[in-house]
Amino acid sequence: MSEMKKELKENKMGVMPVPKLLIGMSLPMMISMLVQALYNIVDSMFVAKLSEDALTAVSLAFPIQALMISIASGTGVGINALLSRSLGEKDSEGADQAANNGLFLTIVSCIVFAVLGAFGSRLFFTLQTDNPVIVEYGTQYMSIITVFCSGIFLQITFERLMQSTGKTIYNMITQGLGAIINIILDPIMIFGLFGFPRLEVAGAAVATITGQVVAIALSIYFNHTRNKEISIRLRGFRPHGRTILLIYKVGLPSIVMQSIGSVMTFGMNKILLMFSSTAAAVFGVYFKLQSFIFMPIFGLNNGMIPIIAYNYGARKKERIVETTKLSMAISISLMLIGLAIFQLGAPFLLKNLFAASDHMLAIGVPALRIISISFPVAGFCIIAGSVFQALGNGVYSLIVSVVRQLVVLLPVAFLYAVTLGLSKVWWAFPIAECFSLTLSAILLKRIYRLQVKPLGNV
Repeated sequence: MSEMKKELKENKMGVMPVPKLLIGMSLPMMISMLVQALYNIVDSMFVAKLSEDALTAVSLAFPIQALMISIASGTGVGINALLSRSLGEKDSEGADQAANNGLFLTIVSCIVFAVLGAFGSRLFFTLQTDNPVIVEYGTQYMSIITVFCSGIFLQITFERLMQSTGKTIYNMITQGLGAIINIILDPIMIFGLFGFPRLEVAGAAVATITGQVVAIALSIYFNHTRNKEISIRLRGFRPHGRTILLIYKVGLPSIVMQSIGSVMTFGMNKILLMFSSTAAAVFGVYFKLQSFIFMPIFGLNNGMIPIIAYNYGARKKERIVETTKLSMAISISLMLIGLAIFQLGAPFLLKNLFAASDHMLAIGVPALRIISISFPVAGFCIIAGSVFQALGNGVYSLIVSVVRQLVVLLPVAFLYAVTLGLSKVWWAFPIAECFSLTLSAILLKRIYRLQVKPLGNV
């Protein structure tokens, strides 16, 4: 009987109606990522009450946070795709190998970032600014989030294991609880309430790490008690070279692709600091606000990737196509809502959430309105990139990301900065997204012709 139940659970991604399956797997992740985005915004809201320098420091630390998330998420994409495909092929040993080797890779990444953060945080900030207040705030913040980076790495990895087997409801619980703890602790740690010491910017980092640790503990419990399709065995574990190569075959392009975002952010900060620290703070605020729009799309991706990977392993073409089309429709619809919010609500968001000065409003309102023009196009490109990853062709996503962020966005932004001024720099985002749209459409058509169309249906 237990084997029969296991079989039914494994087959759900191959037999359940796609709309019900996609919504069922994605909605919990979309909700939990909305909560994640909320506490990211709350984090910066409280820090902004300290000073604009404090807000700038946290904004300048964002590329390192993004880099850690990139490596954790990219590795998770590789684990997710390999594990889901193994389950689709009824290869339980391969699924276990993917889970155990993925956890091993995560632990190695934690050690590397802890060492780099402990010794390199101050250098990272002095390379960007000579403002001693920003350097001090930023060094405190970055040291904490890197030395204790096991929080973000392990949380993402254990959540990917649950996603691979379709149990995304538990991720909503773990992420939601971690976010709520972070939101509660932020003002307490930053301002020293209820007898706690006043830690200011460092308090925001401590609150974040605390929420992540709680989420990890709960994720481990759920994986042990609810995720019976895979078995995590640390005793006697030995790294398996072939499995690691398969994980990185899909995951490495995703890691590089997302890491390029960190390079782009660092480069944009350097360009904007040519004008003022306020311009860099506006860019940081934009990333916090846009995460409220983009995070649900990433939650949708997390539900979509294992469905496509599973049905690719099971050779079910129609389910792959239906999942892709439905995901595109949902993603673009959400992005249109985000476009409306940014166009109509930019002054309110900046002034009421981040205590923006008149100078910050003068820079920020046009910036948010210009960048948000590209949201609907980005919705299409994000889903296309996830389809590439799910089908084991993450290098396509890498090509699109390199062209968008390094070949187009940064050069155009720099050119506009030195010739047309700050107000025109923001147009680099819509321009880059147009290139991304063209390239994504071409590659999506190609991967359908070469990999999906020949599958047929079993």
